Amino acid sequence: MTVLSRPQEADLLTYENHYGCAPDTINPVVASAEFVLRNVDLVQINEDGVAAAAQYVRNRLIKDGYTPRTWHTHPLHLCPPEPYDPAHPGTRATLDWIFLISALNFNFWSHLDGSDDCFGVEWREGWGSERHVVHTGYWSLVAALDRALEEGVPFTDPAFYASEERCPDSLIEHIFRGAPRAREGIPLLSERIAIMREVGTILCAEFGGSFQGFIEAFQRRYNYDGTALQLAQMVTDTFPSFRDEHWFEGRRVFFLKRAQILTAETWAAFSPPSEAEPHPLFPRGIGQLTMFADYRVPQVLHHLRLLTYAPTLVCALKAHEEFASGAREEIAIRAASIIAVERVAAALRADGLAGAVSSVLIDFFLWDLAKSLEAGEDRIEGIKTQPMLPAHRTRSIWY
Repeated sequence: MTVLSRPQEADLLTYENHYGCAPDTINPVVASAEFVLRNVDLVQINEDGVAAAAQYVRNRLIKDGYTPRTWHTHPLHLCPPEPYDPAHPGTRATLDWIFLISALNFNFWSHLDGSDDCFGVEWREGWGSERHVVHTGYWSLVAALDRALEEGVPFTDPAFYASEERCPDSLIEHIFRGAPRAREGIPLLSERIAIMREVGTILCAEFGGSFQGFIEAFQRRYNYDGTALQLAQMVTDTFPSFRDEHWFEGRRVFFLKRAQILTAETWAAFSPPSEAEPHPLFPRGIGQLTMFADYRVPQVLHHLRLLTYAPTLVCALKAHEEFASGAREEIAIRAASIIAVERVAAALRADGLAGAVSSVLIDFFLWDLAKSLEAGEDRIEGIKTQPMLPAHRTRSIWY
């Protein structure tokens, strides 16, 4: 898979021409998803499912105490110092850690999923734990980076991974070494290496060699009042490998999964302990962002009856057919998932659940729920569901 070359500044489209809307208005991802849904019949939103799922999500968020701070409870996460201190070296370290993970946060599914043969990384159960386990899926990426840092390799430093001399391909391959039981390596390794070189080089050339430098440039550009959506769009303008967009029915459509999740992870990591405190980086919140259209959340959205699939699509998923990146089936699933979560968020707001509830928080919750269901650690009760289908399969760098 080819990583796009970076255009010259003079070749960059204006915001309005590129995204089809003015800055700081509707998220182009929402407009794109609505356009796709109007032009496909493979996936539809189930309005009855929206109402029921919204009530279920509402109850679970309250019961579980699920908030932006839940991010800090994941044992593999590298948490920043508190209170927020931009001069603290831990702040830069956390931002660089989040950036590299988001740059490489794509395509962990395997034909060997569910068996001990699939790719996994053996490391501690979490920071400070003495118990070692094999982490699979997305968590294999996180565990690999954590393990490298523990081993003294400055793997999340852009100046390090941009350099083929200091960080040769062979070292990157070693960092992503699988557990002894694994019979396969991490998917798309060469693409991951290319992305590391690309984003590391740009950060070093233009932003002082860190994602913190990028954040500071963003703050200056918008006079310290920029929105989360503007940050996500600055990411896609700057880094070609974050441009998750496709042509569909003669129109450019945007999904921007990794650019938005980079922004959302940054928001969650630096969320203050109290909702009464202003966010140090996003004083205007992250309400404009959508869910992050991947392959795991759509699976649970269908299970919760938010999405209705055409019989042909159900058959294709059951047969584990692989869809090409940009295929009609893949585009339809991703677009419908975005609109479904937007509908749930709107229903929760109408029900009076305000505060930090957003499409981002709903996505975080649904992704955690999907992983818990997969591991047999959770079950959905009190709501009608439909059989869990296999997640759709597409090999790409976008998610």
